[in-house]
Amino acid sequence: MVNTLKLKARMIELGLNQKDVAKALNIAPSTVSQKINNIRPMYLKEADLLADLLKINTMQLGEYFFSSKIA
Repeated sequence: MVNTLKLKARMIELGLNQKDVAKALNIAPSTVSQKINNIRPMYLKEADLLADLLKINTMQLGEYFFSSKIA
């Protein structure tokens, strides 16, 4: 599951909002919200693009995208 709080905090840290993420992923802002909030699945390609956008290094991917708890 996506670590919702960690992703949202990183977006804020970089001054990005869901519209910015939606544009980068080429999906609707409402879909971004659903994916970040674990309502819809986050696909590997989307996670990869989002990691690039949020400047998340490879060693941190698990913390953001493979959390076993819902945050």
